[in-house]
Amino acid sequence: MPKRLGRHPEKALTAVTVKTRKPGRHADGNGLYLDVDESGARRWLLRITIHGRRRDIGLGSASLVTLAEARDAALEMRRVARAGGDPLAERKAARRVVPSFAEAARTCHEERKDGWKNGKHADQWLNTLETYAFPQLGTLTVDRIGTPEVRDVLLPIWLEKPETARRLRQRIGIVLDWAAAKGFRDGENPVRGVTKGLPKQKEAGGHFAALPYDDVPSFLTKLRGSNKAGPVVALAMEFLILTAVRSGEMRGAVWREFDLEGGLWTIPAERMKAGKPHVVPLAPRALQILQEARALARKPDDPEALVFEGAKPGKPMSDMTLTMLLRRMEVEATAHGFRSAFRDWTAETTNTPSDVAEMALAHTIKNKVEAAYRRGDLLEKRRVLMKAWASFCMREAAGAVLAGVREAVAG
Repeated sequence: MPKRLGRHPEKALTAVTVKTRKPGRHADGNGLYLDVDESGARRWLLRITIHGRRRDIGLGSASLVTLAEARDAALEMRRVARAGGDPLAERKAARRVVPSFAEAARTCHEERKDGWKNGKHADQWLNTLETYAFPQLGTLTVDRIGTPEVRDVLLPIWLEKPETARRLRQRIGIVLDWAAAKGFRDGENPVRGVTKGLPKQKEAGGHFAALPYDDVPSFLTKLRGSNKAGPVVALAMEFLILTAVRSGEMRGAVWREFDLEGGLWTIPAERMKAGKPHVVPLAPRALQILQEARALARKPDDPEALVFEGAKPGKPMSDMTLTMLLRRMEVEATAHGFRSAFRDWTAETTNTPSDVAEMALAHTIKNKVEAAYRRGDLLEKRRVLMKAWASFCMREAAGAVLAGVREAVAG
């Protein structure tokens, strides 16, 4: 397009000439132009200097924006630019559609999907927000959420469910950080100082209630003779104790994970807390429990079927099932606490090296140097350890059998 020479005319256009100008760029003055295409389409353009840089800003179609409106818009943008502002950025901000907290949370969750260790963790992350945050924050746009709004969400569960509340606080903070990174909100994340307006939580003990390890054999004897739970639940509890695994690892076990001939159980990475596969050597009693569980199974020959199935077909038993069993048996311990009993027994009654015991519990090695040099899984040493633990746990049962034999012989 040929460059026009001479001074820009002052208000050179009229309402009539806007409609009759031929293709080209026609100046109205003060940086405002009418662009006419060969097709006859007409649009407004403002040429302006912003922070030392020349910028061209479209002001809309001439069929929708009148000459007077275009001049007013151009004047306002020039005023902003002269005051040191950025009219283009302000217009983009005005047009920006700020998402609601619920929309932001779901988008943030989707963008992070490749970082989850497994689907269960991903679901829990969003479910916590849906349950506790969405009722109050869900419809609010993220730029309207401040410390008072976050506090009101956390307060009802801050003392009643402290761990859930802390996780909720963290997840709200992640969503609002995401919103800030996307340009949907400014200022400090309101989660940062919200605890100043909340009551002080009691310090957590940090440990799960556990039986002393000397009481584990008598507990198992009581468990085998108890009618407080169905046979599958009782087998699941005993298997959990003998293998020293986490409850979720036991409850999610399927038959394809087991090598019964080799006496090994390989838990896949996606079901492990550390995100790495874990091989558990199985003592003879643990293998016997699997055979008994298979005899009770709905689908004993399906490799994808759960070993310890819950009441609903195809669904694992809940962690609460084990908790309720312990309550009915009036045992002041948690299912997870039996791992502590195993660790105490290992430390106090055996000469097992600490790294063998820690690997049996699938604990992550915190020392990075040691972790880098650790290559093996100490399987054979752990096999000896787990067999010894099972023998210890079975000692009362063995004693009862021996007593019965002696009584029969004496009779």
